Amino acid sequence: MKIVAVTACPTGIAHTYMAASELTKAAQQLGVQMMVETQGAMGIENQLSIQDIGRADVVLIASDIEIEHRARFTGSKIHCVTIEEVLTDPVGVINRCKEL
Repeated sequence: MKIVAVTACPTGIAHTYMAASELTKAAQQLGVQMMVETQGAMGIENQLSIQDIGRADVVLIASDIEIEHRARFTGSKIHCVTIEEVLTDPVGVINRCKEL
């Protein structure tokens, strides 16, 4: 399974990057391919390409704010969660993506 994710929080500092790290670790643990784009105080980092998105089984949006360039995910399976959900149960979040 391949998941692409976007993480973003209101201040765009710690939680954005903590969530990206937790998702990456949990994906490795579960044997899931994961690419994570962060939308933080430094702007968009590790931006997902149209090809990355097209090859993904699921788009995971872990955010407490509206993300930038959301239209590029139109037509994809999208699972939206809060940053808190990712920080408290990243394995559970990925497992729910696998069920889609």
